[in-house]
This record gives sequence, structure tokens and C-alpha cells, in this order.
Amino acid sequence: MKSGNALEARPDFAMRPRRCASVAAVLAFGLALAGCNDEAASQPASPPALVSAAQPVGATGSFDFFVLALSWSPSYCAAKGADANRFQCAADRDLGFIVHGLWPQFEKGYPEFCAAREPDRVPNDLADSVKDIIPSRGLVGHQWRKHGSCTGLSQRDYLRTTRRAYERIAIPAALRDGERSQRLDATAVEAAFVAANAGLTEDGIAVSCDDGRVDEVRICLTQELDFRPCPELDRRGCRAAGLLLPAAP
Repeated sequence: MKSGNALEARPDFAMRPRRCASVAAVLAFGLALAGCNDEAASQPASPPALVSAAQPVGATGSFDFFVLALSWSPSYCAAKGADANRFQCAADRDLGFIVHGLWPQFEKGYPEFCAAREPDRVPNDLADSVKDIIPSRGLVGHQWRKHGSCTGLSQRDYLRTTRRAYERIAIPAALRDGERSQRLDATAVEAAFVAANAGLTEDGIAVSCDDGRVDEVRICLTQELDFRPCPELDRRGCRAAGLLLPAAP
């Protein structure tokens, strides 16, 4: 972007989703075909999603790049109030940016809810292996069903890749914790990430905002987790001034 959560409501500034559904099971050796249905994107209350196009998306695991969505946890806690995840928003927590998800993308649009060989449910021990960066088992499970299922990776490898993507990003020092509230322009948040991450450019990152608060920072990565531009995401980013970056509860 060149100049303004449990989380999953993926805003539509990201791109437009193409929902994959199982179409048929072929007799004999059980070969399954998959197809995509046209579906308009909804805009749920929290951070979140991209609208369908009436064309097939290809096999699971066929996509162009990733978007790593980093949510500012105190904004989620402030927005949800008494309905917020109690573990994530407990008074003794001072979480800053956490992982909302790692989303496979097409150059235009993205796949979601693909048929995968692994079950929908993520085992607790596996979900807990990333609780330091995704502090909700429910969110881990949702991310796997909606996005991880479309990567062609196993649950374990998807979560490992999510951690690697998170560790690839240097969080700017001024934005590293939620101990105090700040007011910042969306462009200042973006510029801070660009300055802290060699190779990241303004057209490879976008800020999302909601109700006057910084909601998320979304960064585009290749399948090898290198930085890359993503013009469609960039165009839809928040460009508001004076956004609140609230302190942790």
C-alpha cells in the first residue's frame, strides 16, 4: 500500500475468494473431483475475506503466493469486549501482533475450504504448538479448514510454514508490544514494517483498519516466503490517518 478478531472475518480488501467444494466421488478407486461454486464474499465483523469468480481454481495446493495476516491483538479485544477470547484478552496478557492466518492467494482472488486428505479438526497438541503466535485453538482450526486445506500441505506442515512466515517478519520496535496505546497513520505503520524488513516494499504490504483502530498488517510472500508485491491487496488497503493502536487490556 502506498500511503489507511476470534478473528476470522477476512476483510474484502484482500481479494476475492473462490470457494472449493467436493463435487463427486468416482466409483472404482474412489477418485474425487473438486469444483468451485460462485459465492459472494461476506464482510464479517472482524478481520477476514476475498468474492468468487465462476471459474475452476485448480487442484488443492495450486496457488500463486501467501498473505501473512498479523492482527493487533488489543484491537480485537477492544472490538469484541466481553465476547473476546478470554485467554487472548486476559488482564495478564500483553500481546501485540499475533498471527491471524497464512492465506494462499491467486493473483486475483483466493481459494478457500478445499477438500483435503486430513480431517477438519486440528488435534489439541498440534494447535497448542503454535499457541504463542495463534492464541486460540478455535482460530487454528478455522485457519486450517478455510486456508490451510488449500495449500496442499499437511496440518503439521501448514502450521510449521505459518511459524516460519511469522519468524520471517521483523516487528518494528515501536510496535512490538501492547503496553501503551498510540495514534498512527496507516502509512506510518506500513513504513515502519518496510524499514524493519529488508526487501519488503510498499506494494507488498497493506494495513487494515476498523472503527478507527489498526486492525491488521498483511504482508505478501512467495511460496518460499520471500517478500513480493501484490497490487490488488495494496490497492484495497486502509489509508486512514490518526488510527488508534490500543494498549493491551
